[in-house]
Amino acid sequence: MKNHLTKKFISVVLCVCLSLSCCVFSFAAQTPLNVGDFVAPDSGVDVSSELQRVIDENPNRTLFFPDGEYLVSAPLYTPANPKKSVDLQLSNYTIIKATDDFSGEAVIALGGKDPFNDIKTPGSNYSLTGGIIDCSGIAVGAAILSGRETKIQNTSIKNAVTGIYIGNGANNGSSDSDIRDVNITGTEKSNSVGVLVEGHDNTFTNMRIGGVHTGFHIKSGGNSLYNIHPLFYGSFSEFDTSIGFYVEGSNNTLTYCYSDQFCTAYRVKNKNTFDNCFCMWWTNEGEKCTVIQSDGKFDSVFTNLSVSLRHDTDNTMLKGTVVGKGTIQNLMADESRFNLNRSYKIFMSNSPIHFIKTLFTKFINIFKNLYYLIVYDLIKAGIVSA
Repeated sequence: MKNHLTKKFISVVLCVCLSLSCCVFSFAAQTPLNVGDFVAPDSGVDVSSELQRVIDENPNRTLFFPDGEYLVSAPLYTPANPKKSVDLQLSNYTIIKATDDFSGEAVIALGGKDPFNDIKTPGSNYSLTGGIIDCSGIAVGAAILSGRETKIQNTSIKNAVTGIYIGNGANNGSSDSDIRDVNITGTEKSNSVGVLVEGHDNTFTNMRIGGVHTGFHIKSGGNSLYNIHPLFYGSFSEFDTSIGFYVEGSNNTLTYCYSDQFCTAYRVKNKNTFDNCFCMWWTNEGEKCTVIQSDGKFDSVFTNLSVSLRHDTDNTMLKGTVVGKGTIQNLMADESRFNLNRSYKIFMSNSPIHFIKTLFTKFINIFKNLYYLIVYDLIKAGIVSA
């Protein structure tokens, strides 16, 4: 009886040990792969090929970059194919720095190889998190070139020609990426852009951008921006062409977006929505300031726009057009500081001119609909031919 109990006790102990060992093994298998075990930081030499090899040979792994500097002369390409993708996690003091002879799309090219359009397969949600990308004044910081559900977060991008570039995504041009809590500094030159967006349907949240000529350039549609703050500083020799937000696409929404010291705060085209945005000029540099420049018809909607102007500059509220279906609702500004160009009054929702314009447009639409209805009845009756 005693031997039987002893054997039973030993069996239980063995089962517990086996279970614990399985748990430990499972945990070890899921811990991030330490890139420092393969590529030493602070080596002072180009480690592009070594880092690329780690990416290529470890699909579906989280790759952790410990503190230190990693020099690269070529982009680090991550696969868009969910079965090959990797997740890049940089510690707070990791620096991936472009060498003086760097060449390629960007220092980090997410989805830069094995393009794929798949959100059903696990692995489609790869990202770049943390760390510092130093572009050395010659490179793009991070690019999203393919795939969907891609993220860039908690990252600092410095000395960038372009901080972030979003290319046309795999889903019929939709890149569906999510960028948040990213700080960008540019080169303080006229070709420096904070963020350039060509793919559709992306979200950008909590970003600070400085030392660029154009803060945010959107060429696509369906993008959402929240709490974005580009700041102009550096040489004012080409200040007259600087732009805070340049929105060429349509159906974009900008909320709490703050243009700080750019000559033109918002340059717009097509129909876009701006809610609770703010623009300000505060230095003694520059002679002209434009709140909104419209390329073609003004069809955008600005609601609760706050404007802080200098008293000694030529200030224009709306430049470039007197036609369009756009509106400016609840403008918060000292209008006495605007120049004699008062074309913006046409689009003010509380102005008599806007009321007459809206009423006239409604009458025109009524007459159009009546005309089409009469023509349709005449065709149906056989009195006239189509």
